[in-house]
Amino acid sequence: MPKPKRPRGGKRERELKRELKMSDETKSQVDYAMEAASGPHFSGLHLRSSPPPLHSSSSSSAHKQPFIIGVSGGTASGKTTVCDMIIQQLHDHRVVLVNQDSFYRGLTPEESKLVHEYNFDHPDAFDTEELLECVEKLKLGQSVHVPIYDFVTHRKSTDSFRQVNVSDVIILEGILVFHDQRVRNLMNMKIFVDTDADVRLARRIRRDTVARGRDVNSVLEQYAKFVKPAFDDFILPSKKYADVIIPRGGDNHVAIDLIVQHIRTKLGQHELCKIYPNVYVIQSTFQIRGMHTLIRDQKISTNDFVFYSDRLIRLVVEHGLGHLPFTEKQVVTPTGSVYAGVDFCKKLCGVSIVRSGESMENAMRACCKGIKIGKILIHRDGDNGKQATQPTRRLNYSYRREYRNPILYFLILYLLLKEYIVSARGSQCLK
Repeated sequence: MPKPKRPRGGKRERELKRELKMSDETKSQVDYAMEAASGPHFSGLHLRSSPPPLHSSSSSSAHKQPFIIGVSGGTASGKTTVCDMIIQQLHDHRVVLVNQDSFYRGLTPEESKLVHEYNFDHPDAFDTEELLECVEKLKLGQSVHVPIYDFVTHRKSTDSFRQVNVSDVIILEGILVFHDQRVRNLMNMKIFVDTDADVRLARRIRRDTVARGRDVNSVLEQYAKFVKPAFDDFILPSKKYADVIIPRGGDNHVAIDLIVQHIRTKLGQHELCKIYPNVYVIQSTFQIRGMHTLIRDQKISTNDFVFYSDRLIRLVVEHGLGHLPFTEKQVVTPTGSVYAGVDFCKKLCGVSIVRSGESMENAMRACCKGIKIGKILIHRDGDNGKQATQPTRRLNYSYRREYRNPILYFLILYLLLKEYIVSARGSQCLK
C-alpha cells in the first residue's frame, strides 16, 4: 500500500501556519489597542465584526484618549498665562482649557448675605464631584457642558453654559486641582506655577477690583483671612504632587518650551507605548504598508506570503537590535584614516517562544552571526487560566559559564507576530 504523500511546503511554511493558527485565539484589550491605535496602518483591516471596547463606556468605537494636564498654584500666580502660552504653542492640536473656578458651589441666600465671611479658597467651596464627572466624560471622548459661574452674584448661570468637545489635550487649571486624589489620578502631567507671594497679592488686587467689581479693602481683608491661610494649608502642600514646577510663571519661557516639547512627544506616541513604556513601535512607511497589504491579500501565493513575511520579520529584528547597548570603537580604514565607530554587544543570546517566535529564528540568525537561541514553551496550567513556563532547549554548560552574567535580551514576539505579521487573509491562502 503506497504511503500517503506529504503536503508540499517546507519547515518554514509549517512554522508560519502554526503562527496563523494562534491568531484565531481570543485577543485581549492590549491586542485590540495595537490594531486600533496604529492609525492608517490598519485602516483597511477588520479582523472581527464587533471589537471589544477598550474602556467600560458607552462609546461605540475606540478613541485616542486625550492628554490631561493639571496646572495648579497660588492665587494670581500666573496659571492662566502659562495655560495660554501652552495652548498657543500647541496650535496644531485641539486643546481645551477647563477652569476649576467654573465649578464653585452656588451660594445659598443665607451664605450670600454673609459673602464676605465665605472662604472661596477652601476645598469645600468647589463642587469636586461635578468636576470629576466632567473630566471623566472628556477622557472617554464625550462632550460636556461646563457651568458658567458669576462672581458677582456667586451663583452658576442657569440659562447658559460652555460646551467642551473632545480634544487632543485637556488643561485643567485651578488652585486646588491637586487636592483631590481622584482628580490627580486622571492627569498625565501635573504642573505647579510658583510665584512670589508679593507678586501674587498685587495681581490679586488688580484682578478683583477690575474684573470682579470689588474694593481694595475687601480684597486685602479676604486675602489675610482666607487666601493666605488656605494657600499654606491646602495649595502649598499639594506642590509635592507636581511633576514640573515653573518658577516665575509665564516669564519662564524655557520651562514652557520644554513642557510643550514633552507634550508633543506624548501626543505622537503609540498607544502601546503608553501601556508599556519599554515597547518601541516601528514607524510605518509606504514600504511596510505595502508589504502588509500584500500578506493580507487573499489572492497572494504561499511563496509570496512567506517572502514578504520574512522581510517584515527581518525589519522587526533589525529595529530591535538597534536598541542594544554598544561600546565606542576606533578602527583604521584601508586608506589609513581613523574611523570612530561602535562595537556590537558581545554577550547576546536569543530566546524563542515555541509556536510564537520560531518563525523569527532565521532572521535572528541572519542578523546576529553565531547567536545562541534557546526555546521557552508557554502553556496553560489546568483550567485556572494561569500560564506555566518551561524551557525546552537549554544553552550548554560551557556557554552558560562563559556568560554567567550576560545581558539577556528576550525578543518576545508573540504580539508582533499575531497582530503585525499574520492576518486572517493570510491564513486563508495557506489553508
